[in-house]
Order: sequence, then C-alpha cells, then structure tokens
Amino acid sequence: MGSDHSHSAPPAPPRVRRILVATVVPLFVATVLAAVVLWPRDGSPQTDGGADVPRYHGTVTRVVTEPCPPAPTPEGGPSDGPCGTVDVRVEDGPSAGQQVQTPIPAGPGAPRVDVGDDVMMVELTDPTDPAVSSWNIAEHQRGTPLLWLAVVFAAAIVAFGRWRGLAALAGLAASFAILLTFVLPGIAAGRSPLLVAVVGAALIMFVVLYLTHGVTAQTSVAVLGTLGSLILTGVLATIATAATHLTGFGSEDATTLSMFQADVDLHGLLLAGIIIGSLGVLDDVTVTQAATVTELANANPGLSRLQLYRAATRVGRAHIASTVNTIVLAYAGASLPLLLLLTADTRPITQILTSEFLAQEIVRSAVATLGLIAAVPLTTGLAALVTAAGSTPAGDAPRPRPERADVLAALSRPRASRPDPEHTPPPSTATDQWPEPDRSTKTAW
Repeated sequence: MGSDHSHSAPPAPPRVRRILVATVVPLFVATVLAAVVLWPRDGSPQTDGGADVPRYHGTVTRVVTEPCPPAPTPEGGPSDGPCGTVDVRVEDGPSAGQQVQTPIPAGPGAPRVDVGDDVMMVELTDPTDPAVSSWNIAEHQRGTPLLWLAVVFAAAIVAFGRWRGLAALAGLAASFAILLTFVLPGIAAGRSPLLVAVVGAALIMFVVLYLTHGVTAQTSVAVLGTLGSLILTGVLATIATAATHLTGFGSEDATTLSMFQADVDLHGLLLAGIIIGSLGVLDDVTVTQAATVTELANANPGLSRLQLYRAATRVGRAHIASTVNTIVLAYAGASLPLLLLLTADTRPITQILTSEFLAQEIVRSAVATLGLIAAVPLTTGLAALVTAAGSTPAGDAPRPRPERADVLAALSRPRASRPDPEHTPPPSTATDQWPEPDRSTKTAW
C-alpha cells in the first residue's frame, strides 16, 4: 500500500498535530467500542451441514490402472475412467503406518495421483455394518508447497522493503486476524454484515496504516481519507443494491451458504464484500496521495495549498485511470467461470447484463470505482491543508513594490551591446558570472 520514501516528512506544526489527534483518536476509540459491542461471544455457530468426516494424511505408494467395466447403458460402452486402485500409506490417525487400498479418483475435478504424491484421505463407514469401512482419496495435500510459497513471499517482501517490508507483513497478519476473529464470526453469528464490515475495515485500516507507515501527520491524513471514502462507498453500495433489487443470491456460493446458515443476511453480505474489497485499493490511493503532496512540498516549499492540490490531483488522475482497470479485471478474473457460463447463454445480451449474476459484479465494480474517485480529492485536499499549514508559501507572500526612482533609472539605462567574444576578458572571479546575491535563482515549479 502506497510508496516508501527515502526521507521523512517534516513534522507538522503543533496546532495541526493537535487537530489531527483530536480528530483521529475519537474515531479510533469509537471503532474499538463498536468492535467490542459487535464481537461474537457465542462461539462458532451451529450449521446444518452434519458432522465433518475426519481426514488423514497419506502417501501414494502404488497406482494400478485397469480397463473400466462396461457402463450400465443400452450401448454397453466402457464407463468414464480412469479405473483401477491406489495403494496409500496412512501417515497419521488411528491407522497410521498401515497400507490401504482406494479406487483411483474419477469424475469432474478428481485429483490425478502418482506414486509419491501426498494426499488427503477419508475413511467412510458402511451405515448398515459399522465394521466395514472403505478409504477414498479426497484431494492432494498442499501444505508443504503452500508453506514454501509463503516463505518465498515473505523473504522477497523483507529483502526489498527491509523494515518497512517487515511492517507490511505484520499488517497483513493483523488484517487476516481481524477478518478471521471478528468479521467472519460476527457475520456468521447473525450481526449486521454491513455494520460488521465497516467496523472491521476501520480496524484493519487503523492497524495496518499506522503499523506500516508510522504515526505521522501524513498517515493520519491517509486514515481520514480512507475512512471517509469507506463510509461513502457503503452509502453508495446500499443505494445501488437497493435500486437494482439485488438479493445477494447472485452466486452458487451464496446459495450454498443459505442452505447451511439460513440466518445469514445475504444482501448485507454482498454489501460487506464490497466494503472489504474496496479497502485495499483505497489504502493504496490515499497513502499515495498523501505522500505525493508531502514530496511536492519538500521539492518546492514555495508551492501554495492550491498549487499542491492541483499538482497532486494530476498524479491522482493518472493513478485512478490505471486502478479502475485493475478493479474491473480483478472482479472479472474472480468471476471467469460465471462469465464463460453467461457467454453460452442464448438469451439477448441485455437480459444477460441485467441478470443478478452479472448485475452483482457490475455494481461491485462501479461502487468501488466511485469510492476510489472520491478518495483522491478528499485525501489530496486534507494533505494540502496539513502540509502547507504553518508556512507562508512564496506564491502567497506579497511581492515588494519597487521604488519609483529605481524603475525610472532602469528604464533610462542604456541597453548593453552584445559583447565580442574575442575581445571580452574573462571574469576575474566566479561571482561575476552570477546575478546579485540577494536575487533568487530558483526556477518556477
């Protein structure tokens, strides 16, 4: 999120710091109090999904393929394969160390196994005879590859970002902790998904921004800009979903969830997803805009508030132009199976676009983009006010009026002729090549 810089911003004036503290601290306290009130206290909610079947680790030791038997159809052709058996050594559980035999996984999405593969297995008991059981391969065991990927991911971030990269990893861990311990359990416990998402997003924002970028006036400006944009995004999402009559049943996952947890508000869950999904992009934009204003002020202290705002807004426009495409592509990439299914639909394109399956993704993208656009002027204006506070830019300072006698003398002075380079002696000192010592040599921004 945002960009790091080689030097820190100068401290804000005491009056500005007091205003920021008086604004940010009450918001943080209110967020913590709201989280305490909404925190789930009833433990894990009970679902109607039945008891989970235990899973055990295993290692494939042998794979034997066989011709598939004829399918029970009038044509009598072979059934879909592959067919055969797999010998697996159980690594944990009551049967650890034993060799068991399972059928080769078959069907759509079935894992393809080979000797040496680590797999997850389930033991199924015959309801009519508990003494009879059978083993089946559920999926591959992906713990080791994911662990190595996480190690490479963390090492790359720390190697490039150093201490800031380490702080970013800590912020990422804090984000997942808040999601897993507050947001998801709170929604599952029947709390308002929109309210839980707003409070959870605000908690993540406070922790991640201050942990990653430090407790500075620049970070506080980014916090205020992000919080304001989040609230606006929530309002827009509520209006847009109500106007388009979205119910939240726009995906197979939502429909399945309603079967296991009937008390979950799927419409509110849709709003919560928009809020959480917008947070990461909003953080990036607000931190970048606050840092841009600070860097512009450091590069040219003579810029006024209006000049800082205009220059940083031009940077924000370029950032928004690329980020909008990022949002749309991210949602499209996550919904590729849905989009492929819709392309095979024979209905007119207008009916496909207005169906809940696709309208839900359109609303997500549009609302997130509107909140993102609002974050640029809001954060840039706050950053310009804070950065330029306590200083008198050269553009705002009154210019001294020249004396009338000096003006007349300058007008009556004869114009100097162009010197002849062959007869012009070199200057005696280096200072003869420069204008008056009191004259500014800074170029305009």
